[in-house]
Amino acid sequence: MIFPALYNGPINYFARLVRQQEIILEQYDSYSKQTFRNRCIIMGPNGVVTLSIPVKRESGIKTHLRDIRIDYDTNWNKIHWQSLVASYASSPFFEYMVDEINPFYQKRFEFLIDLNLQLIEQTLGMMGLNIPVVCSEVFTPISSEHDPRHFIHPKKEQAVADPGFLPLEYHQVFSDRLGFRSNLSILDLIFNEGPDALSYLQRCLRT
Repeated sequence: MIFPALYNGPINYFARLVRQQEIILEQYDSYSKQTFRNRCIIMGPNGVVTLSIPVKRESGIKTHLRDIRIDYDTNWNKIHWQSLVASYASSPFFEYMVDEINPFYQKRFEFLIDLNLQLIEQTLGMMGLNIPVVCSEVFTPISSEHDPRHFIHPKKEQAVADPGFLPLEYHQVFSDRLGFRSNLSILDLIFNEGPDALSYLQRCLRT
């Protein structure tokens, strides 16, 4: 199975990654706007927050994901980190995980695919997993509605997009005021559940 290369991807994405013996990320797909390749969704003190990485690309020209460069004309990495701190500094496991994630917001990655791949490796490692992560060598077309490149998308309704996902509740910071929000970025699960994150991922798929 081929997976999209996502930035701090949602929980239903990682629920599938943790079941793999090897993870192959598609790098030859045509980059498109408003996907999880350059954005993630977290829960802030005032509600849902979308964090987007600005990228460099020529308008009207199809560009492979592997060739998409990150745009540092704005301090997006500082803004993202400040948002993560504001959202999760009071979560149970933030202080234990902070040193594992912070370096990704200090280093300047040239290509989006490199940032995403290394973040995925780090996130799996934080859950005690050592699953090899590699990039595809050729483009594999989407041939099934069960392909994660098809249904893991911020614009799709969860029930329609991924009926196999079980949005089991876990403790979230601010849930007492804002209620529970399912299928946020994997960081929300890790900062709130810590070592229990893997167990949650193993239980939140129907198949």
